[in-house]
Amino acid sequence: MDVQLDFGLLGPLSVAADGRRIAVGGPRQRTILALLLLAPDAIVSVDAMVEAVWQGDPPATARTQVAICIAGLRKIFRAEGCVDELIATAHPGYQFNAGGHRIDLLAFEGMVAAAEQAAAQARTAEAGELYERALGLWRGPVLEGVTGRPVEDEAARLEEVRLACYEASTELQLALGRHLDVIGSLNAVVREHPLRERARHALMLAQYRAGRRAEAMETFREGRRQFIDELGLEPGTPLLQLHDAILRDDPALDLPEASAAEPAEEPAPAPAAEQRPTPSFLPPNVPAFTGRGAETALLDQLVEHGRSEEQPPGIGFVTGVAGVGKTGLAVHWAHRVSGHFPDGRLYVDLCGHDETHEPTSAADVLSRFLRALGVPSEQIPADPGERTSLYRSLLADRRVLVVLDNARTVAQIRPLLPSNGQCCVIVTSREPMEQLMLRYGAVRVQLGVLPPAEAIELLGRIVPDDKIAADPVQAERLAELCDRLPLALRIAGARLASKAHWSVKHLVARLADERRRLDELSQGESQVRAGFALSYRYLPSDAARLYRRLALLEAPDVTVWAAAALLDVHPFEAERLLEHLVDVQLLEVVGSDGTGQLRFRQQNLLRLFAKERVQAEEDPAEREESLDRALRAWLTIAEQAHRQEYGGDFSLIHGSTPRYPVDELLLEELIASPLDWFEAERLSLIAAVDQSARLGKDELAWDLAVSATVLFETRDYMEDWRSCCESALAATRAAGNLRGEAVMLESLGASRIRTRHLTEAGELLQLALARFDEMGEVHGRALTLRSLAVMDRTLGDVELAGARLREAVETFRKVGDLSSEAHALGYLAQGELDSGRAEDALRFGLESVEVSRRIGETRGMAQAVYRLGRAYLMSDSFDLAEESLREVVRIVAAKRDRLGMVYARLGLGETELRRGRPDCAETELLAALDVAEQIHNPVAEGRVHRTLGQVSRALGRTEEARQRMSRAREIFRSAGAERELKLTEEELATLAG
Repeated sequence: MDVQLDFGLLGPLSVAADGRRIAVGGPRQRTILALLLLAPDAIVSVDAMVEAVWQGDPPATARTQVAICIAGLRKIFRAEGCVDELIATAHPGYQFNAGGHRIDLLAFEGMVAAAEQAAAQARTAEAGELYERALGLWRGPVLEGVTGRPVEDEAARLEEVRLACYEASTELQLALGRHLDVIGSLNAVVREHPLRERARHALMLAQYRAGRRAEAMETFREGRRQFIDELGLEPGTPLLQLHDAILRDDPALDLPEASAAEPAEEPAPAPAAEQRPTPSFLPPNVPAFTGRGAETALLDQLVEHGRSEEQPPGIGFVTGVAGVGKTGLAVHWAHRVSGHFPDGRLYVDLCGHDETHEPTSAADVLSRFLRALGVPSEQIPADPGERTSLYRSLLADRRVLVVLDNARTVAQIRPLLPSNGQCCVIVTSREPMEQLMLRYGAVRVQLGVLPPAEAIELLGRIVPDDKIAADPVQAERLAELCDRLPLALRIAGARLASKAHWSVKHLVARLADERRRLDELSQGESQVRAGFALSYRYLPSDAARLYRRLALLEAPDVTVWAAAALLDVHPFEAERLLEHLVDVQLLEVVGSDGTGQLRFRQQNLLRLFAKERVQAEEDPAEREESLDRALRAWLTIAEQAHRQEYGGDFSLIHGSTPRYPVDELLLEELIASPLDWFEAERLSLIAAVDQSARLGKDELAWDLAVSATVLFETRDYMEDWRSCCESALAATRAAGNLRGEAVMLESLGASRIRTRHLTEAGELLQLALARFDEMGEVHGRALTLRSLAVMDRTLGDVELAGARLREAVETFRKVGDLSSEAHALGYLAQGELDSGRAEDALRFGLESVEVSRRIGETRGMAQAVYRLGRAYLMSDSFDLAEESLREVVRIVAAKRDRLGMVYARLGLGETELRRGRPDCAETELLAALDVAEQIHNPVAEGRVHRTLGQVSRALGRTEEARQRMSRAREIFRSAGAERELKLTEEELATLAG
C-alpha cells in the first residue's frame, strides 16, 4: 500500500489520501461506498446495494450500474496511488478490504471498547479521556447526505451509540468531580433529546453538585411534564429517586473525597479459589507469522466485548484451501489472546484431512480434555453423551479457549462446544460447515492467498542474508509461482535458507517449469501435493472428474456452460459440481461477469495438481473429447453472439467445425447482450484460439478468431485481434488449410489498417484476394475488396476505393450479406463526401440506412446512420444531421462502442460549429476528445483536435487554434495519415495568413 486513505463516516461521507481530500462521485456511488465502509472486510451483496440505491424500484440495468459504480470507485482510489485492491469482487457481491487504511467508525469503536474496559477496571480518568477522544471523531450526523434505507438505519443506530457514549462519558466526568465542565453540553443534549432519562439524571446531579439546587429541581419538573404529555408516563425510578434525594440534601449525592483521582491502593485480593488444573495444549506459536490483519481483526471480535455466561460461546470458523495457513492463523491468534482465558487453552488436531490417520472422534477428544481438566481416568463416563455433559459442566464457570483444528464435519465438533458464553472456540476446516454460522452464529474467516507485499515479506523473514530484499523482481516472481500460498512460500523460503549457494533467481528457474513445480514444493515433511491430495481423495467421482478436466482448459476462468461441456452434462448439474468444488476449497469464485454468470478459477498450484490427476486417471481419448467439446462450445456461443449483434450471420465466413449444442435457455441468457458476453469471455476466447491453434485444431481456431472480430473492432482491442489472427494463421498454414488461411489473411489485414500499418495491410489483403480467387470464393473476395477499399480511401485514392466497393456491393447482394452490403454502401457515401458530392453521398447514405434497418440496431446501422448524418451536414440540413447523429450516440452508447462515440460526438460538434454555435460545438468535441485519448486511435484524436482548432478560431482564440491544429498535424504525421495531414496543413496555412 503506497498511500494512506482516511474514510470518514461520522459526519458527511469523506475520503482523504495522506490528508488530501478526494472527491467521490454521485449519490449512487456514495451510497455504495457507504455500505461497504459500514461493513469493512465483510461481503456486501449486489442485491443489498441495489435495494439501498433504488429502494425497491430498481431498473433492469441495476446490477450493471452497481458494477459501473464499483469500477468508478476503484478508478478513483487507483488514481490517488492506492495499489491495494481496496474493493474486491467476492460472491455474491463486493468486499471492502480495510487493510492499513483508516475508517473513523472503526477507530471510534476501538476507543469505546477500550474506555469500557478501563471503566470496568476503575481507571476512571483514562476511561473518561478515551470517551472524549472517541466522541471528538464525530463531525456531524452519520453519513449526512447519503441516502438508502440500510445507510439511514445504521446512521440512526450509530446516533444512539453516540448518545450512550456521551452519557457514559458524562457520568465519568461527574465521578471525577468535573460537574461544572459538563453542565453546558448536558443542557444542549437534554434540550435536543428531552426523553433521555440518563442524560437528564446526569444534568440534575451536575446542577446539584454545582450548588444550583433550584435549577436541578426545574430540570426534573420540566422533564416530568414532557414524559406525561408525550408518553403518559411518570419518569423512571432513577430520576424519581434522585429528585427525592435532592429534596433531602442526601449526603450520598456529594462527591466522594477520592473520586477525582484513580484509587490510591489496589483492592485487596479475593480469597484464593480452589486449586484447579489450567491446561494449555497450544502448539508453539508460528515462526515468522506475517499479515492477516483483517482476518485477525475479525477473530478479535470474539474477545473485544465481554461475554456473559448466559450467552453462547464465541466461535471463529477459519476456512480455506490446503496450505493457506488456517492452522497458523488459529494458533497465532490463540497465543495472542491467551491472557483472556486464564482457565485453560485446549487444542486438538481432529485429523479431518490427514494422510495417515482417520478423523479423531469427539469421544476420544472429550476423554483427553476431561483428564486435562482434572477428571481422573476412572471417573470419565463411557457414554459419549455423558462425557459431553460433564465437559460442559466443568467449563460452566471457566474462561477457556478451545482450538479444534482440521475438522471434517460439524458432527465431529458439536460435542466439543462449551455452553458457557465466557469460553471461545476456534475451528479450522476445508469444509463449508454452514451449520456453524446458521446454528451457532460463528464468525467465518475465509483465508485467501497472501497479498503480494505480505507474501514477499514472509519470504524475507524466512530467508537469511537479505536475499529477498536484494532481488525484488525475482522475489515477486517467486511469490507468484508459489501462488502466494503460505505453505508453498514457507517451503520455498526454507529451501533457499538451506541452500546458501542458491540465488532467488535459481529457485525461480526451477519452479518456472510447470512439470517440476509441485515436485520442488513437495520435499521433506511439508508437501504441497500431499495437502491437495487429501482434499481430492474425499471428492465424489463426478466432482473429481470436473476438477481434473478443468485443468485441460488454458482459459483464466470458466463459467457453468464450459464446465457442462467438459463433462457433457446439463448446466444445472455442472453448477452443482462447481459449487461443491468451491465448498471444499478446490475452486474459487472470482465474481460475476457482465452477463450475470459466476466465474470460477483454479489457483495455479491446484491446476497443476489437477493436470497430474487428469494425465494419470483418464485416457488420451477421453481428455481429447472433453477439451474438444469445451472449445466447440465457445465457438457455438461466439457464432450466435455475432449473429445477435449483427442481426444475422453476416460479414463472416465460417468453417466446418461441428458446433457443440449449448442449452437453449442458457444460450439466450448469455447473448441477451452479445458484446457483454464477448467482453466477459475476451481473455478466455484468446486462450481458446491459441490452444486450438497449438493443438492443430486449425479449422476451429480460425473460425473462433473470426467470430470474435466484432468484439475486437467494437472495443478497439487491436492487439488481441492481431494475436488471434496470427495464431490461427500459423495453424492453417501448417495444416495446408487454404480457406482458413485466406480468411485469417483478410482479418489480419483489416486489423493492420486500423493500426495504420498500411503497407503490411496491403500485402496481407492482396495475398488473401489471391487465395479466395484461387478457390473461387466470391464472398471472401468481396470482403477483401471492401477492406482494400478502406485502405485505398485512407491513402487518398477515392476512385479506386469506389470501384472496389461497387464490385463488392454486387456480390454482397448475391450472397445475401446485408450487413456487409450496408457497410460498403456507407463507405461509398463516405467517398462521395470526401469528393464533395453531397447529393450522391445522400443517395448512398439513404440506401445504406435502408439496408441496415432491415437488420436492426447493430453497430453497422450506427455506421450507416453516421454517414447519412454527415451527408445531411454537407447539404446544410442541420436538423436532420443532428437527428441522425443523436441516433448514433444512442446506439453506440448502448453497445459501449467507444470509437463510434468519438465520431458521433465529432459529427455533432461539427454540426454545431456549422450552425454558428461554437460554444455548443466545443462541449461536444471535448467529450469526444476524452474518449479518443482513452482508446489511442490517432486518426480520431487528430480529427477532434483539428475541429477544436476550428472552434477556437471561431471564438477568436487564435493562438489556441494554432496549438490545436499543430497538435493534430503532429498526430497525423506520426500515424502516416497523409490525407488528414494535408487537410490540417491547409488549415494551419489559413491561420498563418
